[in-house]
Amino acid sequence: MNRSLLLLIFLTVFTAVRANSILIPMDERQANHLKAYGIAYWILHSEMEVDWLLNYRGGSFMCDFHPAIQNELVVRGVSYEIISSAQANQIIAEISSPSANYDIMKLEKYPKIAVYSPKSKLPWDDAVTLVLS
Repeated sequence: MNRSLLLLIFLTVFTAVRANSILIPMDERQANHLKAYGIAYWILHSEMEVDWLLNYRGGSFMCDFHPAIQNELVVRGVSYEIISSAQANQIIAEISSPSANYDIMKLEKYPKIAVYSPKSKLPWDDAVTLVLS
């Protein structure tokens, strides 16, 4: 029992050390798409970079592995995959292929958002206002 517990801990630590990237899918595997966009914003607001993989698995996000990011993903209930640098390079190579309709957009700064809505409008009259309120 002790040996199997020790082996499990070793494998968990070894996997975390080897993990170089986090992939946040935006396809059917994503549990909460809106919160996934919020995670991308949070990463940028934390002065880290995130790659937006346009058309790849629904427009997924990929960033460097950091325990704080992984913790935030777990807390917010966002689906993610920890991938090795070899897997990340394979994804980048697939996206770079001229035969694929994919692209990578490196996001470096968080966007500043302003939405104008007249006072006479109720929050449910506009989807954007409804989400922001």
